[in-house]
Amino acid sequence: MPPHYDLCVIGCGPGGFAGTMRAVDLGKRVCVIEADQIGGAGVRWGALASKTLWELAKDYDIARKVDRGFRAAELSVDYTAVRASVIAAVEEKQQQLLGQLETFSPRNREPGQGQVTFLRGRARFLNPDHVAVHLARGGQTVVGADFFLIATGSRPRPLGDIETDQRQVLDSDGVLNLTDFPRRLAIIGAGIIGCEFASIFSNFGQTRVSLIDHAEQIIPYEDEDISAFVNANLTANGVRIHHSAVLREIRRTPGDLEVVLDLKSGGSRVLSANAVLVAVGRAPQLDGLGLAEAGITPDERGFLQVDADGRVAGRIFACGDVTAHPALVNLAEMESRHAVAAMFGAPRRPLFYRNMSTVMFFKPSLAAVGLNEKTCRKKGIAYRVASFSNALLTRAIAMRATNGFVKILVTDDPAQKILGMRAAGPQASSTIMSVAMLIDQDKGLTDSLKTLHPHPTMSEAIQECLRLLSGDSIYKPEAFPELLRIRAWDPERGDHPA
Repeated sequence: MPPHYDLCVIGCGPGGFAGTMRAVDLGKRVCVIEADQIGGAGVRWGALASKTLWELAKDYDIARKVDRGFRAAELSVDYTAVRASVIAAVEEKQQQLLGQLETFSPRNREPGQGQVTFLRGRARFLNPDHVAVHLARGGQTVVGADFFLIATGSRPRPLGDIETDQRQVLDSDGVLNLTDFPRRLAIIGAGIIGCEFASIFSNFGQTRVSLIDHAEQIIPYEDEDISAFVNANLTANGVRIHHSAVLREIRRTPGDLEVVLDLKSGGSRVLSANAVLVAVGRAPQLDGLGLAEAGITPDERGFLQVDADGRVAGRIFACGDVTAHPALVNLAEMESRHAVAAMFGAPRRPLFYRNMSTVMFFKPSLAAVGLNEKTCRKKGIAYRVASFSNALLTRAIAMRATNGFVKILVTDDPAQKILGMRAAGPQASSTIMSVAMLIDQDKGLTDSLKTLHPHPTMSEAIQECLRLLSGDSIYKPEAFPELLRIRAWDPERGDHPA
């Protein structure tokens, strides 16, 4: 008889690891199967690796500034050394994950305690109750379980018939294959991933970056002022942005690449590049799982449809990037923990997606939570919106980093409930959490202003922006019309003064 577990987790990225440990909390016997790198895209290729690269690029960009009273002599950068630092960070996290899995292996646990058996191999459903595992060391085993959690994550989305050889034409998984900074880099796609890598390589100052945007504005799902802010900063950093351009083909020439673009306005353009990075989003990773044998069919976009508890069908659940929800590490962790609690009848709260916070690692970083103006208008929600520039913020002035802002939306009614926030500048990823909590607790302006923020801090921008909405701000729009803005919108009158 094949070994039988309470739970079999397929994939040990952020979602799979979090779900595994939640099952351990509940005293369950878990088998977790990973076909590739432990940590998945959240560690090896995505969040940790790319953000380590971003941090190094940010530090280098600051070190080469000459407007702060000091100058670094003989500053240089070596991509091989940068790459080694990124890999060291990745391996540090992977060792932590492996160490914890080993801590809870059956040899270290008493009967009745939560246990984890970790298998390196590729899983394929034989039926809804069993998977075959083709082991990385060779051979095959069969695993049975009461429940299954599919947490296989995502991979870079391909672009037509463009072949990524991960040497000259790469996707985000292949960036660490570079052996040196390319002199000329063309990035296809101006979403978050494309803009992040444009920021990274332009910060190092070794690469002329071209960003190809098929739409009229980058980050097209954000408000126009947010997109314009990111666009202006990338341009100021030396990035050449080609709007309304569609990639036709990539031609290989001796030593270089020719990137042929068709412009929506008519005509074409040819860019010369040493490397091309395809960054057009991510697709669910479900190949080879034998879903049909488990009675599961992905939807027309290739995602697994799940119910409120993450159930796909019967005793099979899914979390993270394989579902149609946004591909975020924190979301995968939340969904997997909730799904495991649902499997075994543990107490749980309904999943709440309205206050999902995201961070975009540009120059400067941009954080977002809740609704933006585009969404409010689409839903017909009347709102008031205020924007407070970091140029008026004492902490930002002290840091010599005044390029940024806080923008907050509230309902245009007596309750003035917090709807959403966008923030750019130093520490934006941390300061935004206070607003996420306000949204989660359904708070309005009156309650939000009860808390006094410490001084001098970046979070004071939130406090002053809220005061701007309440009409009693310390700094006034009449004195700083370019730095402070407040207005309103409703379905009948459109934009109007607040």
